[in-house]
Amino acid sequence: MTKNHTAGKNCSFEWIDITNPQPGELETIAKQYNLQEESVKDCLQPGHLPKYERLKNYTFVIVRVFTEGDKNADNLQEITNKIAIFLTEEFIITIHRKELPLIDSMSTNFLSDNECKTAREIFIDIVMAALHSFDEPGNQLTQAMEYYENQVFLTERTFSLLKGLYFIKRKINVIRRMLLLTQDIIDKIDAPATSNAYTRDVRDMHVKQKNMYDVLFDNSNQLLNIYFNISSQRTNKTMRVLTIFSVFFMPLTFIVGIYGMNFKHMPELEWKYGYPAVMVLMVVVVICIFAWFRKNKWL
Repeated sequence: MTKNHTAGKNCSFEWIDITNPQPGELETIAKQYNLQEESVKDCLQPGHLPKYERLKNYTFVIVRVFTEGDKNADNLQEITNKIAIFLTEEFIITIHRKELPLIDSMSTNFLSDNECKTAREIFIDIVMAALHSFDEPGNQLTQAMEYYENQVFLTERTFSLLKGLYFIKRKINVIRRMLLLTQDIIDKIDAPATSNAYTRDVRDMHVKQKNMYDVLFDNSNQLLNIYFNISSQRTNKTMRVLTIFSVFFMPLTFIVGIYGMNFKHMPELEWKYGYPAVMVLMVVVVICIFAWFRKNKWL
């Protein structure tokens, strides 16, 4: 579906927005605005990473926007949607596969019959909106991290947290990598020759998002390491208790094994007090082992 957001408005440029483009539809636009075939192919790839290309007659940019979807999503295509942008002073063409509310919102707020922003300003607003889209997932992931921290440190867990922690780490890493690749776009927008308060706001937003997800990524790594350490510590504690029990029973089993042998000439078997003597011996062995453990502060 093709929509001209500047139709009938007093704007010095055209804004063509294409949702879920069909091959024929996109070919017509490409011929009309002299778009290169390589750029058109790139904009049709759903998993394409952010990029910025300055070509001979236009600038080609790909940005990615966070979109709500499956809560268990943990890859780039499920977490984000791509917006391909062709930009000149005369036109801006935005191409995306799904309806994006931020596009319609900007069309309503930034274009009017009396005053229009420039094509470059619309482009910068799209990049800013794309960065803003990562605010809410960042807050949700922060809350999820706090929940898992409480589960690791403050509760006696009866279930494994590993799958949930690993899912959060993957999701954070995907968004973090995407923001890292967006750095080149921000550098071109806020280049020294064109830098102003408007473009610096975009850079500040990018720095804020990048720092937030860097911190979340570091925290997820640390929490995973702590989880493994605590799990290992609890396993060691269990093994320690089992080892203590085995140490107590090993000498008793040894004694029982000796007197369980069916040899004919064993004087103790004929002795009247043989049985109570062995019982006393076992008690003495247990007391000695207990005293040894307490002396070494193992109990």
